[in-house]
Amino acid sequence: MKPALSFQEGPKPYSWQQFPHGDYLRAEIERKLTPWLPRMFGYHMLKLGNLSGELATSESPIKHQVCVAEQGLFTGVIADVDELPFYEHSVDACILSHCLEYHSDPHHILREAHRTLIPGGYLVITGFNPFSLCGLAQLLPFSRQKLPWTGRFFTPSRVKDWLNLLGFEIISDERFIHSSLARGNRLSRFAAWRSFGQQYLKPMGSVYMLVARKRVAPLTPIKPKWHARPQFSPVKGAGLRQTSKQHCERDS
Repeated sequence: MKPALSFQEGPKPYSWQQFPHGDYLRAEIERKLTPWLPRMFGYHMLKLGNLSGELATSESPIKHQVCVAEQGLFTGVIADVDELPFYEHSVDACILSHCLEYHSDPHHILREAHRTLIPGGYLVITGFNPFSLCGLAQLLPFSRQKLPWTGRFFTPSRVKDWLNLLGFEIISDERFIHSSLARGNRLSRFAAWRSFGQQYLKPMGSVYMLVARKRVAPLTPIKPKWHARPQFSPVKGAGLRQTSKQHCERDS
């Protein structure tokens, strides 16, 4: 298993249009994301990365939604996604769409998201599944310098391990889009295969979506250990009378 930290970064996507079939990819992610949006309550939502900023999230009751990324059309705060300029426990929901694959330290991105989220806050992550047709296409030599294969694809189970270590609870794991997403392939030609894959090969979907929630750790007060008092055994009355009688005989 390759380490998550890497100082070699390939070309990053700044728009869905840079991906093959980017509009279809964005529409499918929005379709999977929409049922979860009404469950996210609060005041502030962060969208990390330009791709997250382009997702339609109007179904969420959270009105204040900010995209944190490099300068772009939907960017609200220009900053690095692994150094968020926000207070701890100040965000109610966070969306990371295809962000971990194209940054050198995905661990630190998740740690920053965990730091800013309130207890019980939602985290949504989408990424490319290496165990899929899209992941297999990454092994071809011609795809190394082309999007989306310039990134490092992490398995959903590995990302879930990272989330569990940070204290997240995984509440949903979905795989979808059974296609290689190659630019020359027409999606309409493989409609029968996609329906077959969605029914019988769900774990091999080219895109995964994880929905996690930050656990609330209740404080358990430490109760003091009370020690039982030693039992008091008074001297019997007869003994007292006998002792006092002996003192009287000595005095006489």
